[in-house]
Amino acid sequence: MGIYLNPGKDDFTLAIQDDIYVDKTGIITYTNHRIGKRNRYLCVSRPRRFGKSMTAEMLAAYYGQGEDARELFKSYSIAKDDSFERHINKYLVIALNMVEFYSLAKQVDVMLDMLQKYLRIELLRNYPDIDFMDNTNLVLILQEIYMENKIPFIFIIDEWDCIFRENQKDWEGQKIYLDFLRNLLKDRSYVGLAYMTGILPIKKYGTHSALNMFEEISMTRPGKLAKYMGFTKEEVEELCKKYHRDFDKTKRWYDGYLLEGRHIYNPKSVVDSVLNNKFDNYWVSTETYEALKIYIDINMDGLKEAVVTMIGGGTCEVDTESFQNDMTTFESKEDVMSLLVHLGYLAYNGETREVFIPNNEICAEYIRAMRDKKWSKVIDAIKDSDMLLEATLQKKEAEVAKAIDKVHEETTSILTYNNENSLSCAISIAYYSAKRDYEIIREFPSGKGYADLVFLPRKESGKPALVVELKYDKTAKGAVEQIKDKNYPKTIESYTGKILLVGVNYEKENKKHTCIIEEWKKEK
Repeated sequence: MGIYLNPGKDDFTLAIQDDIYVDKTGIITYTNHRIGKRNRYLCVSRPRRFGKSMTAEMLAAYYGQGEDARELFKSYSIAKDDSFERHINKYLVIALNMVEFYSLAKQVDVMLDMLQKYLRIELLRNYPDIDFMDNTNLVLILQEIYMENKIPFIFIIDEWDCIFRENQKDWEGQKIYLDFLRNLLKDRSYVGLAYMTGILPIKKYGTHSALNMFEEISMTRPGKLAKYMGFTKEEVEELCKKYHRDFDKTKRWYDGYLLEGRHIYNPKSVVDSVLNNKFDNYWVSTETYEALKIYIDINMDGLKEAVVTMIGGGTCEVDTESFQNDMTTFESKEDVMSLLVHLGYLAYNGETREVFIPNNEICAEYIRAMRDKKWSKVIDAIKDSDMLLEATLQKKEAEVAKAIDKVHEETTSILTYNNENSLSCAISIAYYSAKRDYEIIREFPSGKGYADLVFLPRKESGKPALVVELKYDKTAKGAVEQIKDKNYPKTIESYTGKILLVGVNYEKENKKHTCIIEEWKKEK
């Protein structure tokens, strides 16, 4: 055992002894099938506190020589796989946490000198009998050790991207770092497997990557590893059942990341919520809202409109291919939104190529980050949303219309005013606080078509359901009649004993809204 060479199983032992440990050893099956093959290079990126370092510690414990880890893994899923015995503790593991080195050095060239020095010292101590041709060259040392015993090295590099996050504008240092990794790893026969983990995918310069031998697995391209990028629905359901927690509420707070059609939950938040028996902002509490504020305040064409749309529950199309995988190179709003996906502040639907705010916890972080003059109109609308909901429930039609007038007018500078989608977005923002008591669904499929907005009451709320139909230069009465004609409420009758039909019309010429609210009369 050493510090960097075969570091052993102590760190992973601590992880599985935590109050909650969710078995993610199945990822080892995937890495086992890559050992010794051309596609033996993997870069797995995901947001902070999503289990990256724990995975690195797990791989080091499983692959490294020096300690028998069978007892440690015997009760987990990997032990049932055919490849388990073939690979366990069969390799020379080099485990590096780049944050550790960078925090000591602060400069890339100093960091790389230190890293190579420490590795050389440890390797030479462990192989005193080899007469090395050049004991100052790390690559030659690794080659000679491999030629001597034919045992491949497994490279596990945690926080590989810290240079790009901590020293964002040191372009020369970044290139030196990427060249170092390429020289160390690419086409080297001593590499049995290279596994890198971080928040960002591999940095691109133009359309090329200096580390193009790596398969990139990320929040936009999770592939077969989607279920290992966070907690799955099934895993969270099991935790809620074991600890007697409310699964529906847990879903509302921490679900929302959609990877390959699979719902993925924030691990940090789920664990803390279960252990504390309280729903709160756990993941975002580890970093100030300033981190998000920097990016949503960037003056990119259409970015503010996109953010407001998503605050209102909408989605935005995004092309993630142009993103250069760093934190400073932004050519469009899509680059900014792509970064927010990798940071965990947005979720990405690979089928529709759309981004959205995943859950209550993250949405609350956006609201905190928007509390300055640039966003004051949106924040005012959100503050007034309690009064609007109460007026709706009391069927105060004129008051509701006036409140929607105000919201739509105040968001004019951000949203395209005379636009049906902007009306829908403005309505969603106007009813923002209703999220506490309702699940709000846009374009709800029901009956003979789609209701514009449906507010499904949560079982603990005791409030009526709302079916909202929006019209543009028509009539509010016509909106309510459409709800009745298309029989939208029939689909949601089971949710509550009372359903309110809300028709809203926007008159383009005078920029005013009218509203009609009726209670649905159920058929006997």
